[in-house]
Amino acid sequence: MSQPKDQIQQDAIAAEWGLALDPDSATALAAAPTTGGAGPGVDQNAAQWAAAPSDDNKFSQGKGGTERVLSQEEIDSLLGFSLSDVSLNDNSGIRAIIDSAMVSYERLPMLEIVFDRLVRLMTTSLLNFTSDNVEVSLDRITSVRFGDYLNSIPLPAILSVFKAEEWDNFGLMTVNSGLIYSIIDVLLGGRRGQTAVRVEGRPYTTIESNLVKRMIEVVLADAELAFKPLSPVKFNIDRMETNPRFAAISRPANAAILVRLRIDMEDRGGELELLLPYATIEPIREVLLQMFMGEKFGRDPIWEGHLATEIGQAEIAVDAVLYEAKLPLKRMMNLEVGDTLMLELKPDAMVRVRCGDVTLSEGRMGRFGDRVAVRVAKPLRKPHTTFAMFEKADEANSRMDAQ
Repeated sequence: MSQPKDQIQQDAIAAEWGLALDPDSATALAAAPTTGGAGPGVDQNAAQWAAAPSDDNKFSQGKGGTERVLSQEEIDSLLGFSLSDVSLNDNSGIRAIIDSAMVSYERLPMLEIVFDRLVRLMTTSLLNFTSDNVEVSLDRITSVRFGDYLNSIPLPAILSVFKAEEWDNFGLMTVNSGLIYSIIDVLLGGRRGQTAVRVEGRPYTTIESNLVKRMIEVVLADAELAFKPLSPVKFNIDRMETNPRFAAISRPANAAILVRLRIDMEDRGGELELLLPYATIEPIREVLLQMFMGEKFGRDPIWEGHLATEIGQAEIAVDAVLYEAKLPLKRMMNLEVGDTLMLELKPDAMVRVRCGDVTLSEGRMGRFGDRVAVRVAKPLRKPHTTFAMFEKADEANSRMDAQ
């Protein structure tokens, strides 16, 4: 019993699609006999479809050979993000573009001198504080974003928020766990040459926090002495925190100066980090722009003394003005030879002594020998006049140096 013609055509189309989707069975299907009136044309078309390469296969092979999924480390390296060490200066990728607008600490040369002085002071003060051999070294000074720094702080740690009274702003000091346990071990009589035992998984006790607070007070006192030649400042501890979220003193995107100090006590030690936002050191920015400690930006006592000496030896011409009056131009035009101008002046009137348009003093008219003289009756200038002039000159010089 023969199949209908429409059914035979549908079977042939189904066979062709099957060959296209499964090329491995092309030979078997091409060699299989077909029933009905499809004839050898169906077998020939099926063989051509089987021999033709599939577009889907081409796409899948090309995709697998050219594309590769990047790992998370490769993505972080490409973008330049690294939370483990955000203070490196050689950031690359998008992070380098973001940080390109951040002010570099290298534009403030006096910072290196100040913190180098801090290292020397801390070496002596911590030696007296711990009664042990202490070596303090300056690891690095970098510019970081405040938010990135908070995310990179290794916990557990103690964070001390302190206020600079004269600058009316805050700073942050971070003591890592290694230095905390080393200080506690030294102050409580631990043996030398032994590594401090760290107890993880518990908060710091009151005794431990108070001992670390005493060390922070010593460091802040040394920081006051380090900044004293530039600007007198008083650092007072505001609060102690163990969670970085509670130690926020600036916006996350704001730039800050990060100073990392390494403190070693024989086989014990750790790191201490001092962070100062740029808003905190803004009041002394002009002083930090100096290239060396003795550089002057404005007021200079030596120059003031030299200027006062030269001004004292200068010669000027003065005028003794007997009388001044304003007359209409019409009257001046009508003056003729022999006319008399009446001076509304009394015999005991004061005579003004002027230099240009500046009135220096007043006196009385008289005679000395065969010359007309003026006896000075008032001081030449007020005592603060010269100093006010110097202060105005210093302010003008400071503005010019800042520009």
